Amino acid sequence: INSEFKRAYRELHQLGYAHSVETWKAGHLVGGVYGVQLGGAFFAESMYSEQTNASKVALYHLVSHLKQHHFALLETQFLTPHLESLGVVEISDLEYQELLRKALSLPCRF
Repeated sequence: INSEFKRAYRELHQLGYAHSVETWKAGHLVGGVYGVQLGGAFFAESMYSEQTNASKVALYHLVSHLKQHHFALLETQFLTPHLESLGVVEISDLEYQELLRKALSLPCRF
């Protein structure tokens, strides 16, 4: 992650678009997931894990939070074996476009 990327995410966060869900242990960041929210869609950029399962805990809490706030879409970019083991499924482009259109119209707040 270069300085330009960090600057962009810092600015997106200040504008209320970039968010993270973090896992902490004894005052130390050990895992998390971050991304960008638009309407009722959350576009997960990356996960971080310094300890086993720390990013999974953060992802669990992210999904719970999105459900509580009526989000319609969690975009993970890629389907990896790790994400598949957590319940992520691949959908067709047509399904994605429909979900995205619906999600972007929702007045969700992170």
